[in-house]
Amino acid sequence: MKTTPFWTDDFPRPSDLPLAEELPERVDVAIIGSGYTGLSAALVLAKSGASVAVLERETMGWGASSRNGGMTMPGLKQGMPQVIDKYGPEIGRTLWQASIDAIYLIDRLVREEQIDCHWQIDGYMALAAKPSHFENMKKKKAWFADQLGYTDLRLVSPNEIRSEIGTAAYYGGLVGELGAGLHPAKYVFGLARAAARRGIHLCEHAGVTALEKQNGAFRLNTARGPLFAAEVVLATNGYTDRLVPACKPKLFPVGSYPIVTEPLSPELQEKLSPRGRMFYDSKWLLSYFRLTPDGRMLWGGRNNLNTDLDLKESARILRRQMVDAFPELVEIPITHSWTGKLGITFDLLPHIGRAQGVHYVFGYGGHGLSLATYLGAEMGKLLTGELASSPFAEIPHQTMFFYRNEPWFLPFAAWYYRFLDWRS
Repeated sequence: MKTTPFWTDDFPRPSDLPLAEELPERVDVAIIGSGYTGLSAALVLAKSGASVAVLERETMGWGASSRNGGMTMPGLKQGMPQVIDKYGPEIGRTLWQASIDAIYLIDRLVREEQIDCHWQIDGYMALAAKPSHFENMKKKKAWFADQLGYTDLRLVSPNEIRSEIGTAAYYGGLVGELGAGLHPAKYVFGLARAAARRGIHLCEHAGVTALEKQNGAFRLNTARGPLFAAEVVLATNGYTDRLVPACKPKLFPVGSYPIVTEPLSPELQEKLSPRGRMFYDSKWLLSYFRLTPDGRMLWGGRNNLNTDLDLKESARILRRQMVDAFPELVEIPITHSWTGKLGITFDLLPHIGRAQGVHYVFGYGGHGLSLATYLGAEMGKLLTGELASSPFAEIPHQTMFFYRNEPWFLPFAAWYYRFLDWRS
């Protein structure tokens, strides 16, 4: 079993990806971070005629953009009833619609940029881990129809569940057709190739060590030398450090841990996932899973919120959960166990903002495949003037007095969520 991300083992960064041989001396916008956020923002900026450099500490797409499960569906980390209770129906509906538009944005980018990343809109299913959770799903379906006018949800009773998934481990579920999957590494490298075609400077091994304002511009000291930029965008999400000290208290990293099996036989794939859905369960410490494009079972979860769980121990935990749901996989070897960092905000919403003169966009809470693409584009449009405002820039950004640097509270949060899962 390898402890490296499956996606980049399966599809390494292309050797012919056009990278900047030299760091440019000056650009209009310097973007720190080469994931979906940074590349999506860069594409919008370049189309407007701006000169852009994307600065990456490691290699293109090195972080969560090449480590996630490759799954997306409408919604935010925070539940929509809570969003509407806090911000009202108008803002709530706007944020909900943005989560839908984000999926269609990926669809358009994949087609327009001809990104071969196995993009498929095959729907998703939320699975009830307990009978009471299925009763809650009935209420959720009605609430979405009444409050958001969203009727693309279908209840699947426990008696019907085998039509959607090859297990009796769940107590029904809720199906939505606007769920999709892709190959994350192929997608992020496709975005990078599209950026290079538009003259964007893709700068690897160019970690930013310091930045300061000089004569109306920013001087960025990088591992490859200095760079000057009129504007700077921080697009590091769960990998945000103290480069911009005011940003660090605005979000904290949480570990997400996936495994994949060897490829399954076509017959077993058909049995376990007859419709190719994206799946997640209803626990607080949820599990998510899917079939990969080459027919493996990918199973992921957040049983330990810390970012440093031993990957062999993680594989044992996740494999046990997977086999509980699918006993047929008990003899199937695990080939990869890896991790990536999510960026979580205290209000569980993504945000666009500005701190110490630097623009930031982050906080997707596990919905980064679509939301990072979308908010990156929003950031680009705000800088070009195509947009005057964004709801993600208007909502207040909550912080907590007890967090400034290290998320010491994560073990306590994990214990609390385990308790809720046991009780509910």
